[in-house]
Amino acid sequence: MTLLDFRLTDSNSLPLDGLPAHVGNTPLLPLRRLSLGLSPRVKVFAKAEWFNPGGSVKDRPALHIIQNAINNGDLGNGKRLLDSTSGNMGISYATFGAALGIRVTLAVPASASSERISILKTLGAELILTDPLEGSDGAIIKARDLAEVNSDLYWYANQYNNPANWQAHYLSTGPELLAQTNGQVTHFIAGLGTSGTLMGTGKYLREQLPKVKILAFQPDAPFHGLEGLKHMPSAIKPGIYDESLAGIPLEVKTEAAHEMVRRLAREEGLFVGISSGAAAVAALQVASRLDEGIIVTIFPDAGYKYLSDKSLWESDHGR
Repeated sequence: MTLLDFRLTDSNSLPLDGLPAHVGNTPLLPLRRLSLGLSPRVKVFAKAEWFNPGGSVKDRPALHIIQNAINNGDLGNGKRLLDSTSGNMGISYATFGAALGIRVTLAVPASASSERISILKTLGAELILTDPLEGSDGAIIKARDLAEVNSDLYWYANQYNNPANWQAHYLSTGPELLAQTNGQVTHFIAGLGTSGTLMGTGKYLREQLPKVKILAFQPDAPFHGLEGLKHMPSAIKPGIYDESLAGIPLEVKTEAAHEMVRRLAREEGLFVGISSGAAAVAALQVASRLDEGIIVTIFPDAGYKYLSDKSLWESDHGR
């Protein structure tokens, strides 16, 4: 049994009435053309998380957090789910909340893409837009304040400090990667936002494969354009973040991630989001230093929620 105590391959099994049993078991895709300059004994793979029903990797922790809250009696009796989000986690909350009749309130940086804002509104979420200059930290502070003042109205999901976040990846993403690589993965690389993906997947893989390398990456500066990712030295550190597992994070420049998004589309046929571009930059950087290995990273979402950013797609004039 895996995430949410149901078999991810059994589409007839529903953990909660009305919820789809299609979270997880996402494809593992090889980066073939981008790997041409590497040693032939080095392979790079990315997990295509946009295959989840809410369109991102955040479906995993969102569904696990919601199920735990319902089972514990925290959600129900008219309480609203409250959390901060840069977009994807909110979309996942709103997707499953709509299916279950749970109302959702989200603190979101006003700099979130217009597509994300539109999706959230369409799914019925109540949005509280926060100062874009304060990024995800400003949204966290706003959600905390609302939870303290209105504890009778809100249940604060608190994704940055909720252990159900990383546990979702321990129960699903980790076992999936182990199975999909036949236990041959040598390096796992993930970005730092809440850090749940790295923490949960990394913990599981380290238990099963003691020699596996667990590597984190983050933006190279406090002010950056990598939506959903945190520059840990200058940000509010998530309570679930374990520096001893993450090590010293690799740093990715916004411009490099943007260029990689375009390369993934034009060279691999993968239309992905900005954090996926950053993941590819970090994974290929590690791969370039190896003589052999199986490197796996996470592509959190597809590119459709970023189409309004014309500079992202057109800056190289359609090369």
